[in-house]
Amino acid sequence: MTTLKRSDFRFFHRLRVRWAEVDMQKIVFNAHYLMYFDTAISDYWRALALPYEASMRQLNGDLYVVKATVEFHASAQLDDQIEVAMKCSRIGSSSITFTGAIFRGDEHLITGELIYVFADPATQTSRPVPEALRHILLGYEAGEAMTTVTIGDWATLGADAQVLRTDVFVEEQRIPKELVSDAADATALHAVAYNRLGTPVATGRMVAEQPGVGRIGRMAVHRVLRGGSLGRLVLVALTDAARARGDREVMLHAQRSAVGFYERLGYLKRGDAFVEAGIEHQEMFWPLV
Repeated sequence: MTTLKRSDFRFFHRLRVRWAEVDMQKIVFNAHYLMYFDTAISDYWRALALPYEASMRQLNGDLYVVKATVEFHASAQLDDQIEVAMKCSRIGSSSITFTGAIFRGDEHLITGELIYVFADPATQTSRPVPEALRHILLGYEAGEAMTTVTIGDWATLGADAQVLRTDVFVEEQRIPKELVSDAADATALHAVAYNRLGTPVATGRMVAEQPGVGRIGRMAVHRVLRGGSLGRLVLVALTDAARARGDREVMLHAQRSAVGFYERLGYLKRGDAFVEAGIEHQEMFWPLV
């Protein structure tokens, strides 16, 4: 049997075993372990900052499972907090192999292997793994950053920022299109995070609210990539820019659903909640001096 250690991996997907996944003895049904690995793979792509469907279109192909194996060492049980670890262990000419392991604490419960073939989605005939995808996978496993954040003006970054704003604010949140951009864009400092395919995946801007105070806003993260670090990276880049120009404070109007995110980063609430563009907001700030 293959014995793996937590230190063999850098990617972990955490979950708790539920009633629907166990038998009468409260032990996980064997078939669910493949589901756990499949769910972890979905989050692995998020860790690469690659929206899967759009990225596969950009790479002119798709990935198809051709082999899946599971080795059982011990069983997970009801209410166990487990971690599903995944790594890209081999890239062939047209195939990609992922090795997985399920841990309960430091105890290695399950080993898995998933082999995918990169193929033409129309004919499902194999194609060489694109060099761009190969470099992304190898880079992630080597600990390299999967995104870069660019700071600039609207003339430079506006087109990419607008794509994200439209997807998030107009298409998802049904905010009127005319409220998504305004005259302040022309003088604001903008930040856009790009993945390693060059796709914009997160954005934000900072305007001068008053002397010494930068107001961050228009924060938008690609829908399928939320819950990672993209919003934080954009926020930190804008905050660093405010600090570099001598601002004493940054502030923002956080949507109610995002208040916890900003609090975890150190932002403080100020005043009462209010409604903006039909959505409840809370003013928050972070003193820089």
